[in-house]
Amino acid sequence: MSGIYIHIPFCKQACHYCDFHFSTSMGKKEAMVKALAKEVEMRKNEFLAETVETIYFGGGTPSVLQTDEIEHILNAVRTNYNVIDNPEITLEANPDDLSEEKILQLAASSINRLSIGIQSFFEEDLKLMNRAHSANEAEKCLKLATEYFDNISIDLIYGMPNMNVVRWKKNIDKALHYDIPHISSYALTVEPKTALAKFVDQGLVTPASDEETQEHFNLLNETLVEAGYDCYEISNFGKPGYYSKNNSAYWQQKKYIGIGPSAHSFDGVRRGWNINNNPKYIKAINTGILPIEIEVLSTTDKYNEYIMTGLRTIWGVSVHRIATEFGEKYKEYALLQAEKYIAEHLLFFDGEVLKTTKKGMFLADGIASHLFMVNLK
Repeated sequence: MSGIYIHIPFCKQACHYCDFHFSTSMGKKEAMVKALAKEVEMRKNEFLAETVETIYFGGGTPSVLQTDEIEHILNAVRTNYNVIDNPEITLEANPDDLSEEKILQLAASSINRLSIGIQSFFEEDLKLMNRAHSANEAEKCLKLATEYFDNISIDLIYGMPNMNVVRWKKNIDKALHYDIPHISSYALTVEPKTALAKFVDQGLVTPASDEETQEHFNLLNETLVEAGYDCYEISNFGKPGYYSKNNSAYWQQKKYIGIGPSAHSFDGVRRGWNINNNPKYIKAINTGILPIEIEVLSTTDKYNEYIMTGLRTIWGVSVHRIATEFGEKYKEYALLQAEKYIAEHLLFFDGEVLKTTKKGMFLADGIASHLFMVNLK
């Protein structure tokens, strides 16, 4: 199984917390769509032996594209790759783009999964984040989307400044009210060089404490699991049959090609990333050059990535796989480093697979960093 990620680097406005690559100018949108389709074609030889099962439009805000622009890119994928009959095709969308007309167009297109950036159902949160949609638009788009799409995911952000557990619980309950089968939920992080970082530095915004953020996560986990969702990755909750196939492939170290400026790719041995400049990207593609940097991963790099992604998921980390893929030294090191966390009931063994406990899940990234190897090649 392999996937194709397509980065659409446009947004109507900049969210205060976002450090992804995008432009608020739509002047080069047509040229970008053509360049994306051309990069798809240029890279077909990378996937000659692969079957494409997932196609994911991320960004940025892919819902700024017209459906004919989406289909133009998808046709390039179908023409140049071995795509299964019914691939998971996801479009990230913002509520303000999802009018009834747009939803009907998307429902008639090849898109079969929507990932909607709700973030919050409360106006004060949306204004703080500088989201382009209102609380009313958030609910209105879900009412419409659920009429035409079965496979829907929404994003919710917790750990917001001044967000108490009562308001966070109301956010979760709103999602449950619309019977959304998949929820991705992330803690608000203050990324460098963002507007939010500037507000924090100026004392205008006080970030939530680690204790408050963990309380929000615990409430989210308990509420959704009780409602029939699986927390299959620390930030992702899906009802059975509704896990994101695209994201699951990332966490299981499967191959994928990233198309578009700033998009990342992975072929099992090498990791690559495209230039994060729209005009330079378009110019390079139009002259037949792939504007990509490549890093060949060492055994240690691959081990560390496996630890990081594995401990975040319900699939955990197989010590047998560590031994066979990376070597006995890595297995011995992982077991030695894990002892402390097993004693503290943050990790446990499920057969020969190392997993985080319910208590340890929120701390998965920190635990993983202590299992990283830094001195072997």
